[in-house]
Amino acid sequence: MAGSVQLLCLATSSGVPLYCRSKGESRQLPFSVIGSLNGVHMFGSNQDVLLTSTCTDNTRVCWRVFRDSITLIVMSSEEDASDLYLSRLLDNVFSAMVLVIGLDDLVNLKNVERLKRELRACYKLIDSLLAASDWMGDLTLCVDCVVSPDAAILQEALEVFVAAAESNFGCLMVMGKVVVATEKWWRLAAQEVVLLAWLVGSLAPSSSRDYPIYLPHGSPTVPHRLLTFQLVPGVDVCLLCGPTPSLQQVQSELVERFWSPLLEPLKTCFRLHHSSFPACSPLHHSIVGLLLINREQNKNLFTLQPHGVENTQQHGAILPPESRRSVLRQLYTLAVSAYFPADTTEDEPGSFLKDHGRTSQYS
Repeated sequence: MAGSVQLLCLATSSGVPLYCRSKGESRQLPFSVIGSLNGVHMFGSNQDVLLTSTCTDNTRVCWRVFRDSITLIVMSSEEDASDLYLSRLLDNVFSAMVLVIGLDDLVNLKNVERLKRELRACYKLIDSLLAASDWMGDLTLCVDCVVSPDAAILQEALEVFVAAAESNFGCLMVMGKVVVATEKWWRLAAQEVVLLAWLVGSLAPSSSRDYPIYLPHGSPTVPHRLLTFQLVPGVDVCLLCGPTPSLQQVQSELVERFWSPLLEPLKTCFRLHHSSFPACSPLHHSIVGLLLINREQNKNLFTLQPHGVENTQQHGAILPPESRRSVLRQLYTLAVSAYFPADTTEDEPGSFLKDHGRTSQYS
């Protein structure tokens, strides 16, 4: 299991496995092992002991129960796996399940087989959370962004496009990273902004989509529509809206009108998605990876090619990309755990769903 991750999802009351997802070279766990992992957690719970994590010589295991209904168990043998990362991974996975299928079906487990089928729609998003290859938001709980030299022009175009679509929530994304967004998009809970970006980034390319989603914080039981339109390959404009307007109406009447004059700035955005900011920004040549976090705005800038793709290929790098990514994640975990411990308690286990009955942000 070297360098592997296994994620198990079970019905808490019965212990029935709902799905198993994995990353790396890991084999399917036998039912007896799954039962043992769930059983030791249940035994502790029956003795008023909360078992959250443990570790062996090469594997770390974390448990979490959500809403007394869904149990998630993750096992990782990756070098940079920490309790902080695994805890946030489980939070993000459950939020991803809420985002795609809603809270009601997860809390009211009346038909396990039907729930298993519904959960298949979550697999791509969950697999992207396990892979965590091109983004850092799963760990920092801040959305990954791209700084464009044409941000002002793109922001203005987005504002008028969203207003014409009779919405307040819109953003422009490149490969799952946010370039610009409306004020109300940024007002969504940080985890919602992160997961929406990861959802779009994890889906197969499409010219347009009309995707039903639930907001884990703002509207976990009432669905809304996520409309996406591919402007150039890798660059999508996204809207959150209610029953109107129709996908066809926005596609035929608004997309071409507002975005065709901005073809070159959009292509520039795509060229920047690896480095996340223009190559003209002065950085010391010894910097081979960068993670810059704005906690007030819940944004982060993450790149393993801070000097641009061509310069990185031309001069080479001291460490391969996977090693640089691992070092950055370990450094962030050390900083947050040792020097900013308050950050680790901002989102207590399952706290984002305790107030799930509150009024939707769309009301």
